[in-house]
Amino acid sequence: MKTLALTFLVILVVSVQSSSGAVHKVGDASGWTTIGNVDYKKWAATKTFQIGDVIVFKYSPQFHNVMQVTHAEFRACNASSPIATHTTGNDSITITTPGHHFFLCGVPGHCQAGQKVDINVLRSASVTPSPSPAPAAVDAAEAPAPSIGIASPLHDSNRRFVKLVMALALAYVSVFA
Repeated sequence: MKTLALTFLVILVVSVQSSSGAVHKVGDASGWTTIGNVDYKKWAATKTFQIGDVIVFKYSPQFHNVMQVTHAEFRACNASSPIATHTTGNDSITITTPGHHFFLCGVPGHCQAGQKVDINVLRSASVTPSPSPAPAAVDAAEAPAPSIGIASPLHDSNRRFVKLVMALALAYVSVFA
């Protein structure tokens, strides 16, 4: 019985820790496009991005793409040497590091028309700032370069859930062990 209780506890903890973050569709209902004058800077300013979140770019692959670029390339709308290129029309990118992650459409003229977005991921999953106006432009020297890394802190709601599951599991073990 003790082994069963311990197995139950391990399965619960592993399943909770592997839960993913929020899913954000870039541009909401409009998606990733140049049609409709979507303000991606405004869109991003209304979101709180955290490590583990998934950023979804939905678009017509015949007319658009998604390129992850450096801050300098983002500011200049330069798609000549992207960090990564996505072309499926339904691209999901999991954020694994804090800081700025810069994306643009590499089709000529699209970035200049506003089809670019700066996803700024909080350094701490426990910090939840209140919405504020769009941030001021950041000097290229101050903006951290996007990076790819592995990290998986839990969001606040998941932490509370983990604590609840742990308390229930400990109660179960103490009663039935």
